Amino acid sequence: MSASDAAKAAPTQSPTSRKVIITCAITGAIHTPSMSPYLPVTPDEIAASAIGAAEAGAAIVHLHARNPETGRPDQSPEAFARFLPAIKAGCGAIVNITTGGSPTMLVEERVRPAATFKPEVASLNMGSINFALFPMLARFKEFKHDWERTYLEGTRDLIFRNTFKDIEFVLKTCRENGTRFEFECYDVGHLYNLAHFLDRGLVEPPLFVQSVFGILGGIGTHPEDVMAMRRTADRLLGPETYRWSVLGAGRSQMAIAAQAAAMGGNVRVGLEDSLWIGPGKLATSNAEQVTRVRQIVEGLGLQIATPDEARAILALKGPATVAF
Repeated sequence: MSASDAAKAAPTQSPTSRKVIITCAITGAIHTPSMSPYLPVTPDEIAASAIGAAEAGAAIVHLHARNPETGRPDQSPEAFARFLPAIKAGCGAIVNITTGGSPTMLVEERVRPAATFKPEVASLNMGSINFALFPMLARFKEFKHDWERTYLEGTRDLIFRNTFKDIEFVLKTCRENGTRFEFECYDVGHLYNLAHFLDRGLVEPPLFVQSVFGILGGIGTHPEDVMAMRRTADRLLGPETYRWSVLGAGRSQMAIAAQAAAMGGNVRVGLEDSLWIGPGKLATSNAEQVTRVRQIVEGLGLQIATPDEARAILALKGPATVAF
């Protein structure tokens, strides 16, 4: 099916689909524990923070795992098993399990939690990029754990690998699970990659396209960058074929969310993407960021989507068939 055929076949958006989906990325693999005392690290912290974000209005919680002793990213299914049941029991939010893991991991390791637990949504990066975190060394001087400085410095010479073969591997691994994807697009070329997979029939609408702004190595955070990603997605995929969402890294988080919401998009916040709630002020929880972006959305005269409304918008399988 070509992109144009997919656009014709995609369902017409209902009034529900115009509601704004808030995703909250709880901990990620970008920030290290020394950067904020509020970054969730242990299973209990991750579960509590995810439930708090859902209570504040997040329809989707995007999940990574960490070693509870060192805070280092951990993509083993065993690490996810320590908090997934608690999140499912504690809230009705859609669980999105990363297949991005950490930029230092190979795809076979990164896909294992999604393959094991069969979530409603898994993230999928749509191309290889330079993924530079080393500029944070200029802002953070002291580290609790030896791995943190080495990890950040190592990104000076790091390619976050997501080849066409890698992407095909994730799609095929999760195909029988009914898992749909948050397609993370860090630059315009990633939208072309996604259109390629749509043309081949390896992905089906409605596509959940997450435009990522502000990672050094990807597209920037200028308002023109945001508009360019939206226009390109409309042209390549067809506006009826996908549901657009954005995340802005660091201090651009709320500004980009406001711009995208005003343009008809969905939004993602969370301590994976930014540790801050204002200039020089650390966010004390994921819920605090969700509350702030909800205020922005509702201040624009828009409504946020409940988890069940988001399931309908994204054509998800529902929570009954996940394996946790």
